[in-house]
Amino acid sequence: MATGFDLLFKGGTLVNHDGRAERDIGVRDGRIADIGDIPADQAGEVIDCTGLHILPGVIDSQVHFREPGMEHKEDLESGSRGAVMGGVTAVFEMPNTKPLTVTAAALEDKLARARGRMHCDHAFFVGGTHDNAKDLPELERLPGCSGVKVFIGSSTGDLMVEDDGGLEQILSRIKRRASFHAEDEPRLRERKSLCVTGDPSSHPVWRDVEAAVMATNRLIAIARRTGARIHVLHISTGDEMDILMANKDVATVEVTPQHLTLEAPDCYQRLGTHAQMNPPVRDGVHRARIWQGVTDGTVDVLGSDHAPHTLEEKAGTYPDVPSGMTGVQTLVPIMLDHVNAGSLTLERFVDLSSHGQARIFGIARKGRIAAGNDADFTIVDMKRRRTITADWIESKSKWTPYEGMEVTGWPIGTVIRGNKVMWEDELLAPSLGQPVQFVETL
Repeated sequence: MATGFDLLFKGGTLVNHDGRAERDIGVRDGRIADIGDIPADQAGEVIDCTGLHILPGVIDSQVHFREPGMEHKEDLESGSRGAVMGGVTAVFEMPNTKPLTVTAAALEDKLARARGRMHCDHAFFVGGTHDNAKDLPELERLPGCSGVKVFIGSSTGDLMVEDDGGLEQILSRIKRRASFHAEDEPRLRERKSLCVTGDPSSHPVWRDVEAAVMATNRLIAIARRTGARIHVLHISTGDEMDILMANKDVATVEVTPQHLTLEAPDCYQRLGTHAQMNPPVRDGVHRARIWQGVTDGTVDVLGSDHAPHTLEEKAGTYPDVPSGMTGVQTLVPIMLDHVNAGSLTLERFVDLSSHGQARIFGIARKGRIAAGNDADFTIVDMKRRRTITADWIESKSKWTPYEGMEVTGWPIGTVIRGNKVMWEDELLAPSLGQPVQFVETL
């Protein structure tokens, strides 16, 4: 028997940059070797994908896996296990760990911890601070670095640059696109007294729309002065969407499934502090405008902002409770449910979860199903109905804000560089994750 390919994915509907069509995919040495009508006898192993859709591997460009320093919440192994069980093939992990990822040694430590333990491919952000601004041009070019991440407003951890001078110092030095948590810290301090003890629905009152708008406007002005490129994370307000739509030449835009799915005040009434995240989930007017940004193309990517805390930590009294929720494992099923509901097309989901990340971060050999690229696939059953439950969640935190939610559309398989890592809820491969490569650092 001829074995021109190591692996053949046969009979599935491929969804890609040129639309969708029933096509076979031949894989050789971990790369896509051919796409088309390929005879089964040309491969050593054939995977029947009849009735399934094959998407480019989903890339979650914002996760917090908490290692080192907070492994009781999550670690690189458990977080990446959740990723592949949810159909995610690569993640970009955030720098607000303990110690902070702000030096070459700290980045190398994370890469070393990932070797032989992470199930998906991965890269790590370096945090931008006043102290390391001079070193960022070298740090952002290190292998395994997904870029520079800056917190303008405080969130979980101690990483923050709130002043325009510090932001300008960072943006004037670096060359790659920098990612930002944009909330105005002086305004957050000024409004902290508006938190109502025991009432998490006051979270978006404290961290109000104006705090986000002020920070985003400041960022855009500094980006223009310095000639820098910025990426604004987890947009939560319609006002910001309007601002960013007018500034797409310097800014790219991320939204989360949470801000597209949950809505205040209902989420706080149902979930309490489990709905608490930064920036907050807001009312239906803002949710509708964020969806409009998905529809009109203002939004570039989806990121889960997977930020787990234990049930014990979340059981405290607001506001003395950490912000954040799980999300990496539920990103695909939640968004496929939105596809089936008609809120976006499957092609648009692919653009937001694969093409967009490759485009704005300059990822090498990922993000599209194309000859020569890594054989990374998220294989889904668009008709599969499932109920999301905590016992399916692999995170150490073992909870999800979507507990009990029935969805239509489910990840069936996760394939990374030609390795079938997950199939039908079963983890099949050992920890094979490798660092993601970027065009600007090759």
